[in-house]
Amino acid sequence: MGRRAELALERAFLDQAATGGGSLLLTGDAGVGKTALLDRAAAMALTAGSLVLRGCGVEFEADVPYSGLHQVLLPLEGELRSLEHGPRSALTVALGGDAGAAPDRARVSGAVLALFRRAAARRPLVVILDDVQWFDRASAGALGFVSRRLSNTRIGLLAGTRPGTESPFAGVGLTEHELRPLDDDTAMDLLRIRFPGLPPGSRARVVTQAQGNPLALLELAGDETSRTGSATASVSPPVGLPTDRIQTLFASQVNDLPARTFGLLLRAALDTTGDPRILQSTGAEALGRGDLGPAAEAGLIRVDDNSGRVEFAHPLIRSAVMRRSTSGERREAHNVLAHLLADLPERRAWHLASASGEPDEHVASLLDEVARRGLRRGEVGEAIAALSRAAELSPRGTDRSRRLAEAAYIEAETGGELRGTPRLLAAAHAADPGNVQPLHAAVAASYMLLTGEGDVDTAHRLLVKALDAAPVRDDADGGSVLNEALRTLLMVCFFGGRAELWDSFHSTLARSECDSLVTLCGATFCDPARATADVLRHLDDLIARSADERDPSRIVGLSIAGLFVDRLPGLRDALWRVVDDGRKGGAVGSSVKARMVLGIDDFLSGRWDHAQRLFDEGLKACDDHGYRILEVPGRWGQALLAAARGDFDAAAALTDDMTRWAAARGIRVAQVLACHVRTLTALGRGDYDEAYQQATGISPAGVLASRVPVALWVSMDLVESAVRSNRHVEAEAHVAAMREAGVASLSPRLALLMAGSAAMVAYPSTATARFEEALAVPGAGRWAFDLARVRLAYGEHLRRSRAITSARTQLDAALHDFRRMGARPWATRAENELLATGRTRSHAGEFGPAALTSREREIALLAASGLSNRQIGERLHLSARTVGAHLRHVFQKLGIASRVALRDALGPHPAPPDGTGARRQPAP
Repeated sequence: MGRRAELALERAFLDQAATGGGSLLLTGDAGVGKTALLDRAAAMALTAGSLVLRGCGVEFEADVPYSGLHQVLLPLEGELRSLEHGPRSALTVALGGDAGAAPDRARVSGAVLALFRRAAARRPLVVILDDVQWFDRASAGALGFVSRRLSNTRIGLLAGTRPGTESPFAGVGLTEHELRPLDDDTAMDLLRIRFPGLPPGSRARVVTQAQGNPLALLELAGDETSRTGSATASVSPPVGLPTDRIQTLFASQVNDLPARTFGLLLRAALDTTGDPRILQSTGAEALGRGDLGPAAEAGLIRVDDNSGRVEFAHPLIRSAVMRRSTSGERREAHNVLAHLLADLPERRAWHLASASGEPDEHVASLLDEVARRGLRRGEVGEAIAALSRAAELSPRGTDRSRRLAEAAYIEAETGGELRGTPRLLAAAHAADPGNVQPLHAAVAASYMLLTGEGDVDTAHRLLVKALDAAPVRDDADGGSVLNEALRTLLMVCFFGGRAELWDSFHSTLARSECDSLVTLCGATFCDPARATADVLRHLDDLIARSADERDPSRIVGLSIAGLFVDRLPGLRDALWRVVDDGRKGGAVGSSVKARMVLGIDDFLSGRWDHAQRLFDEGLKACDDHGYRILEVPGRWGQALLAAARGDFDAAAALTDDMTRWAAARGIRVAQVLACHVRTLTALGRGDYDEAYQQATGISPAGVLASRVPVALWVSMDLVESAVRSNRHVEAEAHVAAMREAGVASLSPRLALLMAGSAAMVAYPSTATARFEEALAVPGAGRWAFDLARVRLAYGEHLRRSRAITSARTQLDAALHDFRRMGARPWATRAENELLATGRTRSHAGEFGPAALTSREREIALLAASGLSNRQIGERLHLSARTVGAHLRHVFQKLGIASRVALRDALGPHPAPPDGTGARRQPAP
């Protein structure tokens, strides 16, 4: 009723999808008729000869990975067996049908698309999804991936969701259609047809209360008729959509079902995979599929004739079944489901856990493994839920305490719920009060104290005491508590920044058998200047395999190990997976750290706008979730950007804010990082004596300080400031220390810093060769700011040597990169050096708005107005590729990195009359 336009839309969509693929999203409130329209679409598709797959999100299953996908793919078991080994293995492992390492979600998504395409090879395929707002994140991600890749296929995806909820298909360019409530006339017509004996007054009152919601119309009218026998009772005034009222009506229908029918419905409500096995008989007198008849006749369910799956007519019916059942009935049903789904270990574990009314260590151990597998997949919420339930089922207080403490640590370190950690820790202590400081609890408490309060000394004392009493091996249950403890102690020592803190870390590390990643971090993060070739090879091997790593905590651990030896480029894809997961509500804590290290990498490589966004976003997340200690690296990154851009007041304010908070908490690393920012600020100002004082506050000249990793990064700063403040002996001593430590072998960037520093202290007769060696370092181009600084120093040397043409080449390149990044003090210095070579400002104006050709300026103005490359090309009769090439030249000349900066960069300057882009200078 009243859905003629929607039916026409669906019919057109199905016709299009059958030949060219596509996706359509229906949105609307509960009960407004989405499910009815999806049912009609399924019927039309079947009539047209298409294969139809159905899936429905269920609120109770939202934390169970791939439960929604399991529903959708169940009818394609035959097709699944015909897939190639890789995609088939990814899907069977993800769906719990096979053991193995958790597959990459991108591989699972690709496998789903491959499976759909194979099924659509014989006849068109239509995938219909209802209540996608309740799909688990893993399934939603896979199906969202598929929905964006259906062009030129014979696959249609039709989904329904409620407005105001997170949808995997929102914001990705899919066609959306909002399903509005029925108008009053249509609502009246519907009631006249379905309830012809309903008096006009009662009909009007029902229409008023239902507010155009079809489900409310039918249920309220039916309820009134059945209660009064005459349908003349008044209806109370409406307050929004009467969801609670409708639930009550569904509950009354459920209560009228025979006991055997209700038992089967309860099974379907408790396990929503749609697996037909949940309806199988488990004995001579047990329930069977034939007992579903009364529920189907009442319109509460639908049974698919082909797949045998049970589908509820509305999600609220499932809720009514759950509310109607007793705890004993639910436990009995869970036991049966655990038996019927014995080949799905994770679902079996959860059903056994739900069936257990008493502590049961066997079931608790099964949930431990569910938590481990969840963490390996990056399912932080599932891991915490599994450990919490395992704790409830633990007969012994020590096991209960351990599991609660481990859940607390995961929640704090990865899950982003630092403020909720004390609750779990208190429960862990209450579970085993006689155990003064078990290691699990110490790790969680220390992490909370460090990250939330910044209390370095207390966190260190708790951890060291617990580690001294702990075994030297990792715990037998695979919980990796020793690794977690040592990783936390590493962070405590880094932020504390004192030698005595590091001593206890290394002594514990030496006597422990822990994960190799912890050992790597102990070498490369604590003292990168002394990392051996074997350590770096091992680190490179782990990074090379990071594409298959799903554990966010381990990915962040790799980034920490690789940070100060410049291995972040190889981890960017893995780190972005962590960031994206955190943005969707997954591993929030890990995603904060991932943003910080990605921001540092963007700063070093000259992507400063990207770095700024990452630092800003990371600091907001710190504030939202209480990660105060992580604000220190975030402020450091922001301050480095401000100093390099010449915003010296902002840099000073950020460092003062960072050090003021940190000083009272013993966070000495903040002082070191502040010295780094102040060194860069002083160099930008040309105050080389101050720059030298700040750089040597990190590490003395001639020494690469141990356990101060940032000392490596300021090595060229120290040398440059020493040379320019006439401290040549100190500068040479520092270069000698860098050479003796083999800094150049650690990374291409450090090789660039080493070679640039050596060139700065070289005699004029050999300096040119040394600078050329620096520019020839493989991969040096990635480190844009450092390379531009070396070019600037080289150009200055060449000008002093009167090699004017060569000097201009280096200075031009440096000026271009400084302007592109927005490094204003350095750009000014490079431009002044160019002027000192005798170049006039007409040549120095090869950058900026005046440097644009008339065509470049025309394209830049159109791009600044918001037009795409294709739209600009259509207007100017150019190809989109040609437009893109022009814009790249524009960006280089304006010193910007993205379209969003175009309008400000273009400024008010008119195009020059001769169209050459060069501003004419008055005659001298």
